[in-house]
Amino acid sequence: MNRKVKISGVEMYVPPKVLTNEDFEKMVDTSNEWILERTGIRERHIVEKGVANSDLASEALKRLCNSKGITPEDIELIIIPTVTPDMFFPSTACRVQEKTGAKNAWGFDISAACSGFIFALATAEKFVRTGVHDRVVVIGSEVMSSIIDYTDRATCVLFGDGAGAVLLEPAEEDEVGLIDFICKIDGSGGKFLYMPGGGSLNPPTHETVDKKMHYVHQHGRQVFKFAVKEMANVSIEILEKHNLTPKDIKLYVPHQANMRIIKSVAERMGLDESQVIINIDKYGNTTSATIPICLYEATKEGRIQKGDYVLIASFGAGFTWGAGLMRWEI
Repeated sequence: MNRKVKISGVEMYVPPKVLTNEDFEKMVDTSNEWILERTGIRERHIVEKGVANSDLASEALKRLCNSKGITPEDIELIIIPTVTPDMFFPSTACRVQEKTGAKNAWGFDISAACSGFIFALATAEKFVRTGVHDRVVVIGSEVMSSIIDYTDRATCVLFGDGAGAVLLEPAEEDEVGLIDFICKIDGSGGKFLYMPGGGSLNPPTHETVDKKMHYVHQHGRQVFKFAVKEMANVSIEILEKHNLTPKDIKLYVPHQANMRIIKSVAERMGLDESQVIINIDKYGNTTSATIPICLYEATKEGRIQKGDYVLIASFGAGFTWGAGLMRWEI
């Protein structure tokens, strides 16, 4: 069996608490002007103490079911890309299954950092395309505030918390839906963006905590250079593979890591400003949640209509990167 697959629903959820640039001026040696100029971020949403990743993901899934007129029991598979799971095990997918009552679903997590949503979407699509499942949910969900050093001005201003969920179902005969994915990794880039503590290599000790090894460590210059080059390259690659040009794309949905990265990639591709969605100013970098949150807002704002070509692309720790091409069918 080789069925066509579409995104048939999209929802999002961010916690109500907001952390503004002005708040950071009181916390570290920085300024609203500096943050805006370097990142494009004005504010980001942060969970209250005790709120878990699975809480955000569960709320996004509940909203998705409500908007589609289905129940969590109708879901057959839950895939959650995340680098901030509730705990090493059980998986966040298991936690969400229990919290939402999706008792007929199985599921698992994927770790691909900021590229997690694309990697998970490419994976989920295969289950529907091959006829194994009819309803698969992908939930990009992160509590990045749990692994950020709020005394490090270089990284603390970048990240936010949030979740975005999409429902995958078989497409109708006259629909196109998801067309193709290209996913790539280069492990040699791992030393430029990583969290060194907490795993089997450096399990938690007083020493790892004292050395701040349980926080995000980033070499911004190297990440910026690779991200701009590879996001643009993989985006062009997937378009050329399908005999398309950037002009054919109604909306380009890049991972929201940094305003300068987004604009540099768009410039390399020759995209018009109207073709690119940017919402990093409101949410910061929510890692695996940025693309589904963008897709939700683009749908609500009428920036994409049924049949439009949509191109998504991301770059993250690993290094990981990829692109996905689709016809929007909502």
